[in-house]
Amino acid sequence: MSLFWIPVLLVLGVLVPIICERFGRNVCTVATMALPGLALAKILSIVPEVFAGNVITEYLSWIPSAGLILSLRVDGLALLFALLILGIGLLIIFYASYYLSEEEAIGRFYAYLILFMTAMLSIVLANNLLQLWMAWEITSISSFLLISFWSSKSESRKGARMALTVTGAGGLALLAGFLLIGDIVGSYDLSVVLNSGDTIRDHALYPVALLLVLAGAFTKSAQFPFHFWLPHAMAAPTPVSAYLHSATMVKAGIFLLALFYPVLAGTDLWFFVVSMTGLATFLIGAYLALFQHDLKGLLAYSTISHLGLITLLLGINTQLAAIAALFHIMNHAVFKASLFMAAGIIDHETGTRDMRRLNGLWKYMPHTATLATVSAASMAGIPLFNGFLSKEMFFAETLDQVALGSLSWMIPVLATLGGILSVAYSMRFIHDVFFNKEPEGLPKTPAEPPRYMKFPVEILVVICLLVGIVPDFMIGDLLAISATALLPDGPLPEYSLSIWHGLNLPLLMSVIAIFGGLLVYAYRHPLYRFQSQFRETDAKLVFEGIMQGGIQQVSRLHNTLSNGSLQRYIALLLILVIVMTAIPIIQLDSAAGNLTDQAVNGIEITLAMLLCISAVATAILHKQRMIALIAISVVGLIVSITFARFSAPDLALTQLAVEIVTVILLMLALFFLPQKTPADSAPKRIVRDLGIAAILGGIVATINYAIITRPFDSISDFFIANSKTGGGGTNVVNVILVDFRGFDTLGEITVLGIAALGIFKLLTRIRLSMPTANDKGIAWSKDVHPPILVMISQSLLPLALLVSAYIFIRGHNLPGGGFIAGLVTSVAIIQQYIAHGVDWIKPRIKLNYQNLIAWGVLLAALTGVGSWLFDRPFLTSWFDYFDIPWIGKIELASAIIFDLGVYLTVVGATLLILANLGKLTTEHRPTVEEE
Repeated sequence: MSLFWIPVLLVLGVLVPIICERFGRNVCTVATMALPGLALAKILSIVPEVFAGNVITEYLSWIPSAGLILSLRVDGLALLFALLILGIGLLIIFYASYYLSEEEAIGRFYAYLILFMTAMLSIVLANNLLQLWMAWEITSISSFLLISFWSSKSESRKGARMALTVTGAGGLALLAGFLLIGDIVGSYDLSVVLNSGDTIRDHALYPVALLLVLAGAFTKSAQFPFHFWLPHAMAAPTPVSAYLHSATMVKAGIFLLALFYPVLAGTDLWFFVVSMTGLATFLIGAYLALFQHDLKGLLAYSTISHLGLITLLLGINTQLAAIAALFHIMNHAVFKASLFMAAGIIDHETGTRDMRRLNGLWKYMPHTATLATVSAASMAGIPLFNGFLSKEMFFAETLDQVALGSLSWMIPVLATLGGILSVAYSMRFIHDVFFNKEPEGLPKTPAEPPRYMKFPVEILVVICLLVGIVPDFMIGDLLAISATALLPDGPLPEYSLSIWHGLNLPLLMSVIAIFGGLLVYAYRHPLYRFQSQFRETDAKLVFEGIMQGGIQQVSRLHNTLSNGSLQRYIALLLILVIVMTAIPIIQLDSAAGNLTDQAVNGIEITLAMLLCISAVATAILHKQRMIALIAISVVGLIVSITFARFSAPDLALTQLAVEIVTVILLMLALFFLPQKTPADSAPKRIVRDLGIAAILGGIVATINYAIITRPFDSISDFFIANSKTGGGGTNVVNVILVDFRGFDTLGEITVLGIAALGIFKLLTRIRLSMPTANDKGIAWSKDVHPPILVMISQSLLPLALLVSAYIFIRGHNLPGGGFIAGLVTSVAIIQQYIAHGVDWIKPRIKLNYQNLIAWGVLLAALTGVGSWLFDRPFLTSWFDYFDIPWIGKIELASAIIFDLGVYLTVVGATLLILANLGKLTTEHRPTVEEE
């Protein structure tokens, strides 16, 4: 089975819980676990191949002509994270079925969770930088949905908004970094990038690319100074905290650091920035964890601290430090996920997470207390638990670095201090919750949870014990193969996973950390009093204040620029265009190129003068609306003639048809405008507007002249040469629309249909006044439907439809096509509306224009899908010649079906807009103009 089935299974898994929720919680849980379980089975099936040292890559061509190729990659590092994501994710799904109440939408929760799992797995399996970034952003969005799952709570909404803002901003920085790296290497293929370390490090833009990538990693993994968002994300349901904020999402930043370790590491800038950021995060998180009263708050800050520890290891310039970082990634994911789930059990069974009220729970929940104690001991780094082994490796590596030169001795000292604090807050977790004294004022009487709610915690606790006792057997091979991804050059350095390494300095640091932590906890009250002197800052309130302040500043700027004057908006826009275009044009010595001017005859000069006069007349006579409308229609007519003059008959026909439709639309709209036009602008504004228009007109004329007097390469030769052989038609324009650029046309008619439906909804319930006289008080004619107009319209209808059919059929080889034919049909039908009225048309033309649009878009799309049945690219047209009895040999092309879809969409959209605008004047509307 292809690797691509792994994300596909998970994508399908997003729909499963929504569908299965109606069948009950148990069925929904089992069904939700099924597809991730299959994905995990697929990952496990390739473990032997990865352990053999192979890097598995697969490519899927998406849009080859645009260079868009999907690619997946599994090496040791990706395998490690995939096992964590899927393995712990399955336990979380099982645990959530007990944690969430019966009233909560568990199907929606599972769908969000699987969406996040899909995005996270796509990050670690991606073999393309842009593909990785897309998945990276989806993790931010899906985590926002999960954190805000309890959307009725203010802290959930604010925590989700903060997390999305911080990680989203980091994602933008990461995108910029990836674009720089892709530009430096010349490829976004991750396999190529990972083999181009020297090229990237030697490039002048390396510092910029490095800092941008680190910004993305640090914001995601809650590194200082971006650590403030993680504690407030604890407003999420505990399964979310156990999964996202211990084992997966915050590890995405760590994964990114590990992934690019062979490429970006190895410089002083990397080691200084990464190690110092990690050290600061390690100490700040450990210190603040000690003072948290919320059980999940303590675990959140301890998570920040451990993420800083891993970051510090990746910043130390030793190979063993990188191996130690991977080891601690595994251990931390296991013991922290179990701790969060244990905290969820306590909250679930007692109704609170306040450690000042949670006391003596060992007596009421001995099984849960035992599990939580083992996990906390692992977090503290107590011997015979998995956390001890990786933390001792951490202590050893802090001794073997020179990041601070002669002050490098401070790093192991501070590392030991961080270890002391981690023991202290772990001890507080154990003692204050399970011992100390009797619980006080709990909302619920504490008791053990349902038997299988503890099952995921038990599995993880057993892993903590087994890794701590027999580490080499449990994770030796996985650690070695994942380390190979970080250290691809040469064999791995010697290291030992044994429990006992003899009496040495790292062991002494561990002993100091353990006993020092117990001592700090025993004498914690003076430390609490010292900390109470400092004003406590709520990061959530600070963040909200910054956001609201930013919104106020933007609002002021918006109110300054946006005063409701369309004239002002256009003026500002045109001034910006003048500034942006005038500067490069001024730098040209001469606008004239080396091409000779074309000859101009009297007819062309006359038409040009008429066009200019009509344009000016439109502006001058704007108060006389009908005359202005006629003048602007003359401009459109001359533009159509201009297209015909320069051998563009398709454009000429299209322009002419669009001009007619536009004039009808404007006539209908003018009917509802106020009788009196607003007063003219002040003289100063008129002078300003004339100046802007004159300058912009001069710039546009200069650009046009510069273009038409210079030779340029055009792709038209390709289309002319391949129109007949590739698309089966001699009308190049139509072949481009329905074949070469058919995907563009499909998108355009889709947008056209959506726009028409939007206008239809806006007009459905609108009530407009219907004037009965003009501005001079002269009443409108009572002859609403003149007989002459009725007779002429009826006579023209069959002729217009015949012309429309003729233009449609010949469009593939001669000027015409579905778009022009659709406009001709629309004009013919809307003319009947104008001549006879809506009430007369309704029983005679029983067309549902919404359905017409839907069928048009669907027909065009099915034409493209049909190409896949013959293993051809989407919207590839087919044509051949056939002998038809009594007709002879003719050509038939599949593009005509696509063109029919265009025709139906244009007819439906045009009539939906014009007919419904005309319906505003039916009898049930007001007949007297409202004051």
